Amino acid sequence: MVTAAQQTASAPDAPRTFPKGFLWGSATASYQIEGAATEDGRTPSIWDTYARTPGRVRNGDTGDTATDHYHRWREDVALMAELGLGAYRFSLAWTRIQPTGRGPAVQKGLDFYRRLVDELLEKGIQPVATLYHWDLPQELEDAGGWPERATAERFAEYTALAADALGDRVKTWTTLNEPWCSAFLGYGSGVHAPGRTDPVAALRAAHHLNLAHGLAVQALRDRVRADAQCSVTLNIHHVRPLTGGDADADAARRIDALANRVFTGPMLQGAYPEDLLKDTAHLTDWSFVRDGDLEQARQPLDFLGVNYYTPTVVSQADGSGVHTSDGHGNSPYSPWPGADRVAFHQPPGETTAMGWAVDPTGLYDLLRRLSSDFPRLPLVITENGAAFDDYADPEGRVNDPARIAYVRDHLAAVHRAIVDGADVRGYFLWSLLDNFEWAHGYGKRFGAVYVDYPTGTRIPKASARWYSEVARTGVLPGA
Repeated sequence: MVTAAQQTASAPDAPRTFPKGFLWGSATASYQIEGAATEDGRTPSIWDTYARTPGRVRNGDTGDTATDHYHRWREDVALMAELGLGAYRFSLAWTRIQPTGRGPAVQKGLDFYRRLVDELLEKGIQPVATLYHWDLPQELEDAGGWPERATAERFAEYTALAADALGDRVKTWTTLNEPWCSAFLGYGSGVHAPGRTDPVAALRAAHHLNLAHGLAVQALRDRVRADAQCSVTLNIHHVRPLTGGDADADAARRIDALANRVFTGPMLQGAYPEDLLKDTAHLTDWSFVRDGDLEQARQPLDFLGVNYYTPTVVSQADGSGVHTSDGHGNSPYSPWPGADRVAFHQPPGETTAMGWAVDPTGLYDLLRRLSSDFPRLPLVITENGAAFDDYADPEGRVNDPARIAYVRDHLAAVHRAIVDGADVRGYFLWSLLDNFEWAHGYGKRFGAVYVDYPTGTRIPKASARWYSEVARTGVLPGA
């Protein structure tokens, strides 16, 4: 017997109804939106330092002001309510809460998040707090950063401060956002803060991020409400070999180990994959992994956050280290330790303003794989979206049909995965606002809401109105 859901899934132009209770939200990150870089005790993070270093960020842009969310938060929450969002995923700025990465919390910093969370709850919007979205206190980087074990220990202490202050209000917590970027773009290729280019430091950072995650989950469980949910968000790469040959299959295996299993192994299975250790043995003996670390890293989670934008296509290379087509920025240094004989290829078809291929089948395949690999772990799409060259017309409207098509097609892939058995509980559109897009500065617009940077004026784009209707009804219209 064919169910109604299966009939709907087989008709691409038909509306699709998501399960009851499916969570609809949008997401941001502290350094990208808050601004107020020196107010109320906040000190520099690695992104403050990186952005202020000439040549690191397009046009010399920084997050000093960003979208001024620190002062306009009430307006932004009102926008979320107007759009009918059920949840808001935001990150806490470590240096706003604990400026040096050590010692007691700054109450003014915590008060900002208390006010934000209270306003969200007042508007019926579920707060989803991410503890770390790449803004390590600069003082901790000066002491060695993520390649050092002490940073993981400091992260657990910071987590305890945040949980003590917000644990009675926030019931959904994420420890880390995309630790792959923190480790391999920050310490490998150097295209993200802190801009270091040491492959061994990148591997050490990955391990200590795994450890930090586990320690943070333990700190949360000890302090937050009994019904709280703990998670981590990974940018799982959907890796495809260029051809069906054995050499390209091995290239895909190598990148899958470095991009995905370096985190899912310790966090979800309590071990590093043997092939990863073998592939990188010429770089390190992994002696920085101490007895008990992997048990600490593996903690029970309530769901896995999944960020997806585009697939990754690879082949075996000639040893030239062709990594500049991996979608993660240009650098003479590779973010892929031990994968010098892997080449990256631009997938065919339409691209976004980031140059990323538009391919929702990658999201479907990824969700099906995760459901197979970790069948008892619910999934939430914690980031998905696209940058396009948006502008306000003379009437002050922002029409972005390409973004509507992108989100519609990716939501259709999510729905199809659910129909085929994937336990997907929610979707967060990236991003709520146009904002500081890391090394791209203000040159790339991902937001559902357009921001006029000189004035700070917010203008909901056509995609925001479209997504609002989907979020309110739980029904994805046909093409």
